[in-house]
Amino acid sequence: MKEHAHKHYHASMLGVEEALSRILEPFHTLEIEDKSLLNSLGQVLAEDILSNINVPPWPNSAMDGYALQFNSIEKATSESPIFLKVIGNAAAGYMPKERVVPGTAIRIMTGAPIPQGADTVIPFEDTDEEQRKTDGDSLKEIGIKITAPKGACIRAAAEDISIGETVLKKGQTLRSGEIGVIASLGLKTVKVIRRPLIGILATGDELIEPGNPMMPGKIYNSNTYSIASATLKYGGIPKILGIAKDNLDSMNHGLKEGLKTDLLLTTAGVSKGDYDMVKDVLANHGEIDFWSVRMRPAKPLAFGILKGDKGGDVPHIGLPGNPVSALVAFEQFARPAIYKMMGKTKLSKPTIKAILEDPIENVDGRRVYARAIVTKKKGKYYAKLTGDQSSGVLTSMARANGLAICPESIKTIKVGSFVDVQMLDWIEEE
Repeated sequence: MKEHAHKHYHASMLGVEEALSRILEPFHTLEIEDKSLLNSLGQVLAEDILSNINVPPWPNSAMDGYALQFNSIEKATSESPIFLKVIGNAAAGYMPKERVVPGTAIRIMTGAPIPQGADTVIPFEDTDEEQRKTDGDSLKEIGIKITAPKGACIRAAAEDISIGETVLKKGQTLRSGEIGVIASLGLKTVKVIRRPLIGILATGDELIEPGNPMMPGKIYNSNTYSIASATLKYGGIPKILGIAKDNLDSMNHGLKEGLKTDLLLTTAGVSKGDYDMVKDVLANHGEIDFWSVRMRPAKPLAFGILKGDKGGDVPHIGLPGNPVSALVAFEQFARPAIYKMMGKTKLSKPTIKAILEDPIENVDGRRVYARAIVTKKKGKYYAKLTGDQSSGVLTSMARANGLAICPESIKTIKVGSFVDVQMLDWIEEE
């Protein structure tokens, strides 16, 4: 097993697409669960949603105004209003008792069912109601100051959804709009693909947890928090496994806890300069390959399957230890795996073309993911680099909303050139 790990460690570099293809291969869509509507946000629908009601269930008013018969107001103008007898009120949530006949109207509120006999609604502002209130006149009569097409301001029954209609399709991601539609059908729960449980294990004697006093030779463990929050952002459930020290007991304990998840992410311990012990412990728990990926940052990467004592194999992605590298590798490899487990079919992030405001230098023929801030000016996107692009400068990710990509075969992308930018977060429109 140890030989297996080292044999692949010295293999030639993999391209990003080949690495991603190998990583995604063992992942599959997870099981279906019933979820309450609010808790299903961002999950993928596991069934078609058919309606067993009409939405709206009956014709209702689109405006506050008066329900009446079109024939009663056919010749109404502001100079020559037509006066109708007001025979009742219709409020949302109640079926009106009165029936509209020629020469009568019912005062109606938005969303209220249309009374029997009415075929048109005239809004308040096109009547003399406000003047009557000012003058202290009776509202038992109303003056209609305009005519309107028959059916004006009436929402038809089933205007939105009709009985038997397939409203949402299996495989759709549930956003606020979809959840609102499901609620409008009277459904309280929905069948969705469950969220994956993602184990997150940091490794290294140098790490201490935030909240503790700083000590000589130590650094705070930022990777766990950036990776766990990214996991949350993309729909996974992070299970923080703490820090594994550079000793066998600590590493073994962390990996055993990782076997209780759908995917274990480790940070550090995968590059050529790290202790062989980390590689050996990983190899002793399963079939793990160590790769060099033709990208910058995030060249070192590990991937394989950890073997459980009683079955239950768990995929493992070993992310680099440098904070920027860890996040970039997460975006390219772990996020698509999370998406695949969640049942999503589109695994890539949105990519746009932007005009580059700083040059990107490619010194060694790897694909460069330069941290960039994208803005929109006069209908065009512009990408400005976030300063020092070292893989240890985590603020370069904090300032970025996209990754500007320089292909392997291009040595320099000059200022003013178009560049593909993988968007981490969408920008606010100006």
